[in-house]
Amino acid sequence: MKGQGRIFQRTRSTSWWLDYYARGRRYRESAHTTERKQAERLLAQRLREVGADLIGAKPFVGPAQERVKINQLLDALEADYKLRSKATPPVFSHLRAIRQDFGDSRAIQVTEQAIDRYVANCLEQGTAPATVNRRLQLLGHAFRLAVRRKVLSFATMIRRLAEVGNARQGFFEDGDFNALVEHLPDYLKDFARFAYLTGWRKGEIASLGWADVDREGRVIRLRPEASKNGQGRVVALEGELWTIVQSRLAARPVTLPTGEILLTGHVFHLNGRPVGDFRQAWASACKKAGLNGKLFHDLRRTAVRNMVRAGVREGVAMEISGHRTRSIFDRYNIVNEADLRTGLGKLADEKGTKKGQSGQSGRVEQIRKSP
Repeated sequence: MKGQGRIFQRTRSTSWWLDYYARGRRYRESAHTTERKQAERLLAQRLREVGADLIGAKPFVGPAQERVKINQLLDALEADYKLRSKATPPVFSHLRAIRQDFGDSRAIQVTEQAIDRYVANCLEQGTAPATVNRRLQLLGHAFRLAVRRKVLSFATMIRRLAEVGNARQGFFEDGDFNALVEHLPDYLKDFARFAYLTGWRKGEIASLGWADVDREGRVIRLRPEASKNGQGRVVALEGELWTIVQSRLAARPVTLPTGEILLTGHVFHLNGRPVGDFRQAWASACKKAGLNGKLFHDLRRTAVRNMVRAGVREGVAMEISGHRTRSIFDRYNIVNEADLRTGLGKLADEKGTKKGQSGQSGRVEQIRKSP
């Protein structure tokens, strides 16, 4: 009867099978045993799972979901990221780490307790909380994508570690940046200058094609699918930015080994191909410039700070850099020692002015009182 289930044997098969309903759907699965008692126990277990699902205590998994492995979820996530142009070297790096630790595990085995053990092990090995969070964030995305596509009926709750002390702090001064650019390969010089002025992310800059550049209107448009937050934006090409675009236009023709000249569709390119992973070239240039430890992402922080210093309204600066929330923007608008000295200098000047005015008013009062 529906709700009770049954076990049966198929013709020419000695194994027992289960027959039951869950969520209005009929399930038939092999018990993988020739022992009737074992088959009955498995049926009883399935019926308990169906009952727990009915009262909302625990979602019904079923035989198909029991076979799903984390590697399958990550494969689907990676394909989705590539389709949406979100696949970057850091993403692949984090995915490799997740595969190493969870890849062969079945999705139903990756419970909250298993996640907690993984987090504790990572921290014990010295992995930074921010790195752990990036990995768990991707794992969470993989689960949610599987639920959305009905591969799974549940998504494991994944905790997020506090990142206290992980405030963004790195930035470049003009002299340091110019010294770095001198040591970068030619194909990265304009790439870095563009990031220094706009605060755009590495992947966003690499995605730019000439179809995104309106030379007549002197604007450049970032497509929504190329943006991390999924929102496109427009930046006016004025001053140094226009000079960079003119430089890239001159570098557009690429001579092929056959001698044929190709006009590449990429604004920033290496022999006609889009700019890929350049961490080694970046680290080498930083070392030669005496700037070990500097990150490309520091250019994003620097651009935000420089815009605010120059008097650009914060709303406009956020629109240019692509920050969606004020809280995130505030983490990038960082003051350094020079900023603090400037602020204290203004305070001292203001106090000095007030003191002078106070002394002057005192002398005036004495003059008034004198006979």
